[in-house]
Amino acid sequence: MKIVVAVKVVPDDQDIFVSPDRSLDYSKAKPKISEYDKNALEAAAQFAAANDGSQVIAISAVPAKNDDTKAKQNILALGVDELFMATDDALETADSYATAQVLKNIVETKVPDYDVIICGDGSADLYAGQVNIQLAAALGVPTINEVTSLTAEGDKLVVERTLDEEVEEIEVPLPAVVSVSPDIATPRIAGMRDILAAKKKPQTVEAAAVPVDVKVDVEEIKAPELAPRKNQIFEEGDIDAFVAAVAEALK
Repeated sequence: MKIVVAVKVVPDDQDIFVSPDRSLDYSKAKPKISEYDKNALEAAAQFAAANDGSQVIAISAVPAKNDDTKAKQNILALGVDELFMATDDALETADSYATAQVLKNIVETKVPDYDVIICGDGSADLYAGQVNIQLAAALGVPTINEVTSLTAEGDKLVVERTLDEEVEEIEVPLPAVVSVSPDIATPRIAGMRDILAAKKKPQTVEAAAVPVDVKVDVEEIKAPELAPRKNQIFEEGDIDAFVAAVAEALK
């Protein structure tokens, strides 16, 4: 089987700082794999291991600044056999529809004979959870989300979705796009052998072959304004008033 996994490369949120004007400073935030996509990568690797002769192919659509050598090697070190990446600066503010159109082009030109495309639950930056739906619609194939188990049976997938009080089992004809829950698999930690092997695996990075049609203009992104802290000063020894005020605040 040809298993495609969509991966987003995002700035490391631990190194994003809030400037005095509440704008976000990304200058020290290095590109990394979106955390939810690590679950998708592990699900793809395990699914491939369960189906002999399978190949895992990662696809990614990123702004040029996120075309990062270490991030690409990390993708290839997590059970991926080959990587195709499309770059365009417009992807920095692209919505799910525009991103899906770029991914669709990668699939149709690089992996037209795919069997299944696996996506994460959402991206670590915007978490729209819409790319899998938009991509499936663009490709004209079925899609299902919140998948917690994948099994191949001939020309179909048998998937499970764990709900609050029950587990759904659904058959999906192939090819298909699935979005996996973070619960589907715990991401592996790449060992030194995996990292060294990743450097020899094929990767193709090209400018996006289709225009990135951004229909929504992002004027600015700012952190929310902090509300002033409320405080009340009590006289020393006025324990009863302090206790009463705390009790009222907790109501």
